Amino acid sequence: MPDTLARPDPEQLLRRVEAEEKFQRRGRLKIFLGYASGVGKSFRMLDEANRRLTRRGEDVVVAAIQPVTSYEAHDLLEKFEIIPVKIYEGVPVIDVDAILRRHPEVCLVDGLAYDNPPSSPHAKRWQDVEQLLAAGISVIGTVNLQYIEELRDKVERITRKEVSDTIPLSFVKMADEIEVVDAPPELALERSSQEAGPDGRTSRQQMLSELREIALVLAAEVVDHQRESDRERQGVVPLFGAHERFLVCVTPRGNASRMIESGRRNADRFHSDLLVVYVNEPDLKPKDREVLDANLALARKVGAQIHVLESEEPLHAVMEFARQHAVTQIFIGHSTHESWWHRLWGSFVDSLIREAEDMDVRVFPV
Repeated sequence: MPDTLARPDPEQLLRRVEAEEKFQRRGRLKIFLGYASGVGKSFRMLDEANRRLTRRGEDVVVAAIQPVTSYEAHDLLEKFEIIPVKIYEGVPVIDVDAILRRHPEVCLVDGLAYDNPPSSPHAKRWQDVEQLLAAGISVIGTVNLQYIEELRDKVERITRKEVSDTIPLSFVKMADEIEVVDAPPELALERSSQEAGPDGRTSRQQMLSELREIALVLAAEVVDHQRESDRERQGVVPLFGAHERFLVCVTPRGNASRMIESGRRNADRFHSDLLVVYVNEPDLKPKDREVLDANLALARKVGAQIHVLESEEPLHAVMEFARQHAVTQIFIGHSTHESWWHRLWGSFVDSLIREAEDMDVRVFPV
């Protein structure tokens, strides 16, 4: 062996072995994360548990379940053994002792963020879950974005709804697996009728889009945290700086502030540069020039790298630039004043999505 290779530190090796043993003894945690009420987290949890029961033959019990409203969820629930809850001060609390005695392979906990009464053994439901995990019992649970303590204020500003029960972000990051439960399209359509004004549907869709973005960034953080934990147990120095690269396309015909701010947040999250491009258009009207200048001013303010492209074929210019700069995600806007078909599948947006086969394209209302 070359003399330049350093000998392993015995203390480091011991800590690595102990960390791996502790990890192997601990149960696994999977979280279904919802960014809006009614997206179907409970059903997805039960469906996952059913697959584990029927396909893997795992021993699954239910420790806590919120009222199920669909026939499908009710049918799934009947397949599992339910461990009765304890009642403290009139509030149902997970019977941790009973579950530890039963010691199943997997335990379902719906609503991870619930507070327990003062007289219960743990103040928070997630602390009950920690005890189960430490005992080697895996847990599948659910939580809504608004109940995560560090995100509560941000989500409340978007939804204008306050919550009291919370769960710490540090616990969510402990998850071995996290899955974002997307809101079905009918959720926005159904609830848009409750919004005031002619733009109610657009307002509801924009809110869901903002919440979804927060949820996806959180899910990426959980995945990164898990990878870093794996590397630490294996004695590998964590690698910083993801390979994600973000490109925001601005035009003179729409306020791009949401796109630029979202691009900045994502770029910061992945320790990457934010690229902003504009395909030059001569003879702009004063109003269009004002919009463009405002977009570019914001891009400069947030520290984006601004590139002005000269081409009579905007699509070709943008895609060539994106490939040259190894872009992985493209943000582009669409007008909310066009028909719904053109808003979603306008010729430029449609063509860009088709061309960007190896890139993710996010479409923002402008």
